[in-house]
Amino acid sequence: MTVFGIVGLPGSGKSEAAAVARELDVPVVTMGDVIRGACRDRGLDPATHHGEVAKALRAENGPAAIAEASLPHIEDGLEDSEHVVVDGIRSDVEVERFQAAFGGDFLLVSVEAPFETRADRLDLRGRDASVEDGGESLQDRDERELGFGMGEAMEMADVTITNTGSLADFQERIETLLTDGPSALADDERVELAEGNA
Repeated sequence: MTVFGIVGLPGSGKSEAAAVARELDVPVVTMGDVIRGACRDRGLDPATHHGEVAKALRAENGPAAIAEASLPHIEDGLEDSEHVVVDGIRSDVEVERFQAAFGGDFLLVSVEAPFETRADRLDLRGRDASVEDGGESLQDRDERELGFGMGEAMEMADVTITNTGSLADFQERIETLLTDGPSALADDERVELAEGNA
């Protein structure tokens, strides 16, 4: 059993990694869905209020609130599958909560890409509201995410994948990770393995 946690700044490729998992029939728990559900429960539009509600949930229920709310979904996934992917970890506190829940069966994967690359991808994706429509700029989103402790979480990664090549290339690396484990990527120059995962 392995719970693969995915961490990365907006536009780095977290959703693409999750899409590969779904193609392999690996259950995916998207932490952002917890936030989007809370937005709807509060009568707010997730496209414009996602960040505000994410902050509110953590203020109301503690910094591990969204990880805590995700645990039952992860456990459900593990009932029918050997692996589960958790998409959208935002902080070191969330990493620690998953480590406490799953111990050595939790593997943190950091997906990284330069700012300009991420900005181009988000423009193409078109999922989020633009600044003109009340959304956040990528710089503001980065600052918010890093304020949650994402930088610290990324530094805790067991596997770091640099996602600057083609989509097919990235998908292949994620598939290898999910099917063969981190050691299968030991010779890939765009992948860095923490000690003990090589």
